[in-house]
Order: sequence, then structure tokens, then C-alpha cells
Amino acid sequence: IPRLGLPPYQWWSESLHGIATNGPGISFNGTIKAATMFPQILNQAATFNKTLWFDIASATSVEGRSMYNVGQSGLTFWAPNINIFRDPRWGRGQETPGEDPLLVSAFAVEFVKGFQREDDAGGLMLSACCTVNVGIDIVYFYINWIYGVLTRSDLIPDIWQVNQQDMEDSYQPPFKNCIKRGNASCLMCSYNSVNGVPACAKGDLLQKARNEWGFEGYVASDCDAVATIYEYQHYVNAKEDAVADALKAGVDINCGTYMLLNAEFAFGQGKIDEEDLDRALKNLFPVLLRLGLFDGDPLKGKFGKLDGKDVCTEEHQRLSLEGAKQSIVLLKNNKNFLPLSKDDVSSLAIIGPGANDLSQLGGGYSGRIPLLRVPCNAKTYADDLQMYIKQTSYIGGCFNVTCESDSMFAEAISVARKSDYVILVLGLDLSQETEDKDRVSLLLPGKQMDLVSLVAAVCKRPLILVLTGGGPLDVSFAKGDPRIASILWVGYPGEAGGKALAQVIFGDYNPGGRLPMTWYPESFTKIPMNDMNMRADPSRLYPGRTHRFYTGETVYKFGHGLSYTNYSYKLLSAPEIINLLKFTKADESVRKLYQTEAGIAHIPIDDLSCDSLRFDVKISVMNIGNLDGSHVVMLYSKALLPIKGGPRKQLVGFSRVHATAQGSAEASFDVDPCEHLSFANEHGKRILPLGEHILMLGDMEHSLVIAI
Repeated sequence: IPRLGLPPYQWWSESLHGIATNGPGISFNGTIKAATMFPQILNQAATFNKTLWFDIASATSVEGRSMYNVGQSGLTFWAPNINIFRDPRWGRGQETPGEDPLLVSAFAVEFVKGFQREDDAGGLMLSACCTVNVGIDIVYFYINWIYGVLTRSDLIPDIWQVNQQDMEDSYQPPFKNCIKRGNASCLMCSYNSVNGVPACAKGDLLQKARNEWGFEGYVASDCDAVATIYEYQHYVNAKEDAVADALKAGVDINCGTYMLLNAEFAFGQGKIDEEDLDRALKNLFPVLLRLGLFDGDPLKGKFGKLDGKDVCTEEHQRLSLEGAKQSIVLLKNNKNFLPLSKDDVSSLAIIGPGANDLSQLGGGYSGRIPLLRVPCNAKTYADDLQMYIKQTSYIGGCFNVTCESDSMFAEAISVARKSDYVILVLGLDLSQETEDKDRVSLLLPGKQMDLVSLVAAVCKRPLILVLTGGGPLDVSFAKGDPRIASILWVGYPGEAGGKALAQVIFGDYNPGGRLPMTWYPESFTKIPMNDMNMRADPSRLYPGRTHRFYTGETVYKFGHGLSYTNYSYKLLSAPEIINLLKFTKADESVRKLYQTEAGIAHIPIDDLSCDSLRFDVKISVMNIGNLDGSHVVMLYSKALLPIKGGPRKQLVGFSRVHATAQGSAEASFDVDPCEHLSFANEHGKRILPLGEHILMLGDMEHSLVIAI
């Protein structure tokens, strides 16, 4: 707006796991040609390392601000994606921190704090955005799993029904924490409907963030989500109504052109007024002020010294490698087959279409991998493995990950038969799972399973199977096959993924990653993908979802992950009883409020002085093996008194500690019973079960009684 001296500004930039090419706010056509590509978010979650999450977000922020200073990016970035990974077929699950609301919440807080670098005066290095709307974990849903027909099911009204119970204790917590504890400056609403109302027109959902969680930033729609309200969902009768409904619900800016093209007509028809426009501007401009957009020459500002020298630094590349190493999950390791000694390997065969393909490393919302512009210093899995074993052969085995033909099998079998050791690199890539493509099967794509079996049959010794991609895979056949000694999940490990994998396989790094999602069997695909219910329902043979509620068989459980060493635990301190009567907001007569014929089963947390209930659990972690290791400690709880809707167990806290061989380390957990031991009832109100709770850590259990 020249008359006000306001420069043009592009709000849309992306930085999910490093500065990405998605969005018009980013350009790699200037002096900066690439940016550090860190592990995909699901990989980062697998590290269970809060400090690492903060450091990666902080490094990404430095690179983003550096690019802004040279005119190659904006200041407002639409990341992180903090929906829970509810369904294993979802193509965007790779972009999320996994299936557990506590885990996802913790990641959201660390990402936002590290990325925004907020100072005491409220100033920001960059702006982060909690995407993509409360309660929704499928933004695009193109696959009709019954007929195999391409559809836009995400745009059909009423298809996403979310009950109050699941909204409160599964879908909402990451967004609530992203705002309340992370202090995010942006919230994004998505395409889909929530209980019949388009998310970007659902005022109660968007205003809850402001009225109950203290949100003070701006609300952006996902790209063309405002258009969707009219064009696809037919929720309103005119384009102007879509704009009006979104603005009045609380949307401040539209990714796309729909508001730009139709807001003036909506204003002229009296469907929006100056107050609606002023409110949006009052939410948008303070964020730009906090970013220093109007402070003059950015090179003279607080972050003015950042430029190309601060992108792709050695420090950031080391951080990317560390994240990749910590994220690798050892799923199977028969008879301690791994690690290999490079001195004992005379020849190595690497088989798989993705083993020599840089595009396997990044996942969705990545920097430039294709062609010549690679992020900083990326190498393929095959390249980095060859650094250990000079006599290495590579063969694709399939033309691509889809693996529809077995025409290359004979060559792969021949190479495998001649080699001392064989590594198969198979799984998923972006041809199988993306923002606009979900899967219909959890099995390895195409003929990949056949390739594994045929190669395993001719190998001199058991082979190593490396699985790529974000979505869970049903590899039960490999899990139970003694010809497959070890299975590793590498996901989308970022630019240093090849080096990280090689270091793990050859013992220069002891793996310690844990799965941040449940790996379901293929039979789970019978469950409708649009069933949003978390709790199991035996009356309709519905097994529930995620480790908190799922009652069926698993291929690998949430939190599974092996090491080259072994650990044991010792409880150092934890209370044995908590008497709530000391911490209620009433006198002893409060007991009568909760008394039933069966006794007192639970109490609403709103009736408790929650801060007074907090307690510490301290654990000693002992490395009883012969290798140093980085170990994820995961504390769970379960209430012994069965209460309808209660989780089978829930994650209370986690910590990643380093313990030397035959050494020990300590982990401490700050437990808030109102948050960590409670769950929502059918009305969406959190309740704390009374009686005995079991705190669980591996095979160790501790009894805690909550009484009143």
C-alpha cells in the first residue's frame, strides 16, 4: 500500500524440516542455492529428544532469516504440522511427530520455541504456524479404499465426525500446547469439515484458541481452503458467503486468491463489514511488527549479519547427521547380527530402487533434491555404504519403488548370490505417500516382497532389510523369517541419511530410535479411513486407534526400538499415595459429590488444585552391555480401575539419556496427574481416575494410589 508506505509481503513460506521449495515465499535462484535438509518430522519424533528438536528448529530459523536478508524468503513460515498420525495409510503422516498427543505436543512446543526465538519484548526471528487445524489428521484424502477410485473425500461435508471425548484428549492437545506453551504466532485451518462444518468456517473451533488458550497471532487458511467451502463442499450458496463465513469464523488471511478476488464483492453485498476486516488486520500486522518488517533495512537490524555464510554450515550439517543417526530404529536383530565389522566383510551387495536415489532422503516439504541442486552435501545410501566396503555392488532390483515388474530380479539374485553380505533397501517413497496420496495397503509396494524372499533364498548368510518411507508397513513375513537377520527403519532421514545408516550398520553409532507410531497388520485396512473414533468399539468390531486405545494385533508397537546394548532400570523416587482431599477446591464434604453405589471412581480435574499435585519420578538407567549407547526412557501409566473410555495405557513422559558401557545415567519426569493421568469423559471433560495407577518403565512397575 504505497500511500501508507507498506511494502508488498508474501506470507507463504515453508520450513517443515529445513527451508523447503514449497510456497512462493522461497527462492533458491539467488546467492543461496540450497539449505540444510534435516530429517523429516516423523524421523525427528523417533529420536524422542526434545533438545535435538529445539536445535534443529533453531538452525532452520537461522537459515530462514539468512535467506530473508538476501531477499530469498519471507518471515512467516507454515510449519510445523502437528496433527496426530491417526491412520497408517495417511500420506502426510510422515510430516507429523507421530500418533501420541503428549509426544506431538512436546514436539510442537520445542519446534515453535526454537524456530521463533522469541525475546523478552515479544520480538521474533521468524513466525511459526501450528498446522493444519484442531482435530483433523487427514487434509487430503484422494483414495476411496472400497472402490479404488480417485475421490476428494476430504471435501465431502459430514465425512469427518469427531466426538467431544476424542477432541479433548487426542486431537486438541497438540494445538493447545503449541499455543499455550509454545506461544505460536499462527494457526492454520484446513480443507475438511468437522462435524458438518468446514474447518475454516467453524468459529467455535477457531475462537477457542483465542478465548481459552490465549492465542494472539493470526489464523491462515490452508491453500484454497476458503474456496473449498463453496466450490467443493457446497456449504454456502455463493463465493461471497464462503469469504464471509471464513472471516467471521476467525480466518485472517487466505492462502490462495479466493479472498482477494471475492472479499470486495462480499463487502459490497453487506456480508462482511469494516469490523471484520479491521479484526483480521489487527491480528496480522502485530506479527509483522514483532518480526521487524517495518524497522527499515533488515541488514541493520538484530539479525542483519545473517546471510549465505550461515546456511549449510558445518554445524548444521553435523546437526542433520546427528538427527538422522538418532532417528534410525532397529526393529529386528537376530543373534546380534548387527553391527557388522568392516574388516569381516569382503564384498557387499546393495539392492533396492531407492538405495541410489537422493529423492529417498527427504520426504514431503523438502529442499531441492532432484537434478543438480541438492541440499548442502547429500549422498545416497549406496554412496555412503561404499565408503566402508570398497567392493560394493549396487542393483536396483526394481525400476522404481512401485516395483510392478520382476524383470530386474535375475540380476539382483545373481549379485546377491556372489556377495558376502546383502543389504536390501526397500519400502516407500513419495510415489506411494504424499500430501495428495494415501495408501490402500500396508504391504510393501508391488513385487518388493517377492524380491526380498528370492534374494533371501540365495544369500550366503542372512540379509539386512532397510525400510524407507514414513507410513507403517506390514512386514510380518520378514519379522518372522530367520533368513532376514536385521530390519532397520530409516524413514526419510534427511541429507545425511546415507552416512547415518552406514554408521549404524557398521557399528560407529549405536541405534536408539523408537517408533513414534504403531505398525498395524494389513487387516487394519478394512477399517474405514474416515472413522475418527479413537476408542475401540467391540459391538461393531472396531479395534480403536493408536497405542492408547488399539486392541488388535501389531507388527511393531509404538515405542519399539532395539539397541546394540542392553539397559536396566532402577526407581530412585516416586510417591506411593496422593490424597486429593488436600488439594481439592472444597472441604471434606466434596467426597459426597462423587460418591456412587460403587464408590468414588473419578474426579473432574476442574475441581482440583492441579499445580499442587505435581510430583517427580526419578529413574536410574544402567547400561549393562559392552557398548556406549543413547537410550530413550519412556514412562507410561495405566489406571487399574476400569472406567469407560479410559486408555489402555498412556505416555507420561520420555527422555533420551546417554550411558557408557557398564555405566548409568539418570532421568527425571515431572508428572502432572491432571494432565498425564487423566482422560476425557464422553462430554469432553477431563477426569482423574481414583484408586491404583501403575507407572511402567520397561518391565519395571510402581504402584501409585490416588485417594480422596
